[in-house]
Amino acid sequence: MMQYGWGWPGGWGGMMSGYGYGAGGLTWLEPLVILDLVLRGIALWRAGRNGQKWWFVALLLVNSVGILPGIYLLTNKEEAKKIKKG
Repeated sequence: MMQYGWGWPGGWGGMMSGYGYGAGGLTWLEPLVILDLVLRGIALWRAGRNGQKWWFVALLLVNSVGILPGIYLLTNKEEAKKIKKG
């Protein structure tokens, strides 16, 4: 006879214990969060310094795990260099 509840392999007990949802199971997420915060901070600082309001708002509101800040930083390299010189 099958036992239902926490001990059943198809129930919550089997899913929680074998798929990384327990204590320390989401440690792979921490580097992504740190990377997103660093890229977002640099991109927001650069967009604010360059007076690019639309980029600033988009970077502030869109959560893209570092993709949108990366696109912004790669596409706006020249403008940052122009401001430093001038």
